[in-house]
Amino acid sequence: MKFRSLGVALAMTAGLLAVPAAVSPAAAAEVLLSQGKTATASSIENGAMQAAYAVDGDLGTRWSSAASDPQWLQVDLGAKADISKVALRWEAAYGKDYKIQVSDDANAWTDLRTVTNGDGGLDELTVDGEGRYVRVHGTARGTGWGYSLWEFQVFGEEPGGPQQPCGTANAAQGKPATASSVENAGYPAGNAFDGDTGTRWSSAASDPQWVRVDLGESKNICRVSLNWEGAYGKDFKIQASADGNTWTDLKTVTGGTGGQASYDVSGQGRYLRVHGTARGTGYGYSLWEVTVNTTGGGVVGGGDLGPNVIVVDPSTPNLQQKFDQVFDQQEDAQFGQGRYQFLLKPGTYNNINAQIGFYTSISGLGLNPGDTTINGDITVDAGWFNGNATQNFWRSAENIRVNPVNGTNRWAVSQAAPFRRMHIQGGLNLAPSGYGWASGGYIADSKVDGVVGPYSQQQWYTRDSQIGGWLNGVWNMVFSGVEGAPGNSFPEPPYTTLNTTPISREKPFLYLDGNEYRVFVPSKRDNARGVSWPNTPGSSLPLTDFYVVKPGATAQTINAALAQGLNLLFTPGIYHVNETINVTRPNTVVLGLGLATVIPDNGVTALKVADVDGVRLAGFLIDAGTTNSNTLLEVGPTNASADHAANPTTVQDVFVRIGGEHAGKATTSVVVNSDDVIVDHTWVWRADHGEGVGWETNRADYGVVVNGDDVLATGLFVEHFNKYDTIWNGERGRTIFYQNEKAYDAPNQAAIQNGDIKGYAAYKVADHVDQHEAWGLGSYCNYTSDPNIRQGHGFQTPVKPGIKFHHVIVVSLGGMGQYDHVINDVGAPTSGTSTIPSQIVSYP
Repeated sequence: MKFRSLGVALAMTAGLLAVPAAVSPAAAAEVLLSQGKTATASSIENGAMQAAYAVDGDLGTRWSSAASDPQWLQVDLGAKADISKVALRWEAAYGKDYKIQVSDDANAWTDLRTVTNGDGGLDELTVDGEGRYVRVHGTARGTGWGYSLWEFQVFGEEPGGPQQPCGTANAAQGKPATASSVENAGYPAGNAFDGDTGTRWSSAASDPQWVRVDLGESKNICRVSLNWEGAYGKDFKIQASADGNTWTDLKTVTGGTGGQASYDVSGQGRYLRVHGTARGTGYGYSLWEVTVNTTGGGVVGGGDLGPNVIVVDPSTPNLQQKFDQVFDQQEDAQFGQGRYQFLLKPGTYNNINAQIGFYTSISGLGLNPGDTTINGDITVDAGWFNGNATQNFWRSAENIRVNPVNGTNRWAVSQAAPFRRMHIQGGLNLAPSGYGWASGGYIADSKVDGVVGPYSQQQWYTRDSQIGGWLNGVWNMVFSGVEGAPGNSFPEPPYTTLNTTPISREKPFLYLDGNEYRVFVPSKRDNARGVSWPNTPGSSLPLTDFYVVKPGATAQTINAALAQGLNLLFTPGIYHVNETINVTRPNTVVLGLGLATVIPDNGVTALKVADVDGVRLAGFLIDAGTTNSNTLLEVGPTNASADHAANPTTVQDVFVRIGGEHAGKATTSVVVNSDDVIVDHTWVWRADHGEGVGWETNRADYGVVVNGDDVLATGLFVEHFNKYDTIWNGERGRTIFYQNEKAYDAPNQAAIQNGDIKGYAAYKVADHVDQHEAWGLGSYCNYTSDPNIRQGHGFQTPVKPGIKFHHVIVVSLGGMGQYDHVINDVGAPTSGTSTIPSQIVSYP
């Protein structure tokens, strides 16, 4: 985190700023139990505000009651469960006084939590109780209207303990089937369960209609997939029964659009039926196939994208409202638990301003940016922080063309906010309105037709892109493979420009092929320049090749999926893992949506990659747990030695955090042992603000340690570690752009003393290394606990012919500590409070 003006001295520090209170992390066994379950209410305002809408996972639908007291909403979890948390997302008509209650029979209720003088918004309540039914019982409204909830979520331990993995076998195939009707003899019920997508069941053209299958014995049903013919069901229920007479709802769908859909469910029964209540066309109901999966048969690939992925198209009603609802929640939720991904189907979206807050990503679903066009804006500003953009972290925009309303789009971000595969048909402003402080940032594979104006941005890295011009530079602006980039002119202006990027490979991304989700995996480019699109070389993988990981998934299931040969697609959410996620297969893709966050429990390493070719890690956050982990991410085992030059592993938009949301700890955050790895944009951050922050509280000695040979880092941000931020032990390493701050909270000089050296270097090349090269590096000190601390140098390296540094700076931020030198004992010391960098053009 930084506080900057255009070269003006600082007047404040992190320790003086108010930050949002952290939310306690969910326990490892905590699972969302209520979504899709049966809900009832004391009343509804009208037919468009049903009880079921409060448990459907859609922030665009809601339950609303009559305008009187008392009122209640209850959900049937289907079985008795241990309940640990309840979250209520109120609409403007909120409950001021209410109780959270639990019951075994929906008659006798026990109070778990009483709330008085609530103020609406999001209420996350820790509770402790058991029951099948959970309700919110309102006794006093906060407005003259009724009670209105966008979402009512109940969390806890799954009934009967954690579920076994959902199997891959179709338990319904070939089993006896019946239906309420058939269109004619050519479309019998059995056609929907014969495993043949060329045959179908079709009903009479009236409502309601149903088709059911006898599984032969009671099964634990975990997923039901429907493949609709053109005559689809708009409103329907998926139900289970023990005897074929009494039915339990597993899933209620309203406003369905047909095609293929997969629903994760939880329930038992011998009989499964699809019960339609409203047709989507003037014809009957027609299903090519119904697939039923049960527990115990392996991990299923594919399926839906989970509750926090919001898929829209240009005809989506109230689209601006959907963007606004998420932004209102996420604008200042710096250490909150919300995670969201907007996916925009190809088409043209008019008059949209998508404001992007914390842990929110927006992406187009076309193969090229131009397939998805916004005539409007994708905006990041800093109104939540009084015009200061230095904490606008953890968000992203990808694969969209934007025609800005006023000709210029604003993207005022700092670290961990990638801007990839974008086409701005106008200018791009990287500063907040008012041009306050900003500390970013990263652009790749993007085209900006107009001028990019960084204004107050102290540093920025742009890779393999095309721009119409670049306005200015503060301290450190780096370009590689950028058409239209300014020429090399460091230090005045501070531009570092490489004509090409030596090796690059763009990040994998989700897209739509017709109605089918697929993941495109771009190929490696050597000496790249300009954007990779259209016609990006690469390969395409069906979603069925991925385990779609959803909140509540365990490390055991994730590893079972990997062992089964599946890739991983983490949907937005927070994932506690009590064992290491092990990636052992070449070319495995691990892709996150909406800043999906992995938290290692019990001191384990969150993720390890074997010494294999072509693994792609992309788009997720690792947040250190409260028990110290020796490492958080390991790419390759110790002493890895295989040659991966033809097909390297890539680590892209993988961010690491120690502290901030809680008191995390890790000895070393990221270790790269394999050769030829490409680290393309990472922010490895020991928190300097938030919860659980202190010199020993969120202890983390080392940020990034590179042991592999021929490793390339493009866009390396590493900050605030107790000792070395980056150590490079491998040969022929290269870094293009490096940004660092030393730890703010070092208590005194003795705490950072490194033998005879004052302080640990931000970037150290080991003494035994013979070849290394780096371009565009900066280290800043802001020793807020003791401004008298001196840092001997920012960078440390052996002096050898094969080692070269280009364009390096150190900066004292407002005189809060000083550097004696830039590299080793070379470079002028910083001094005073003027926040003026000391610079070296080349070393040695």
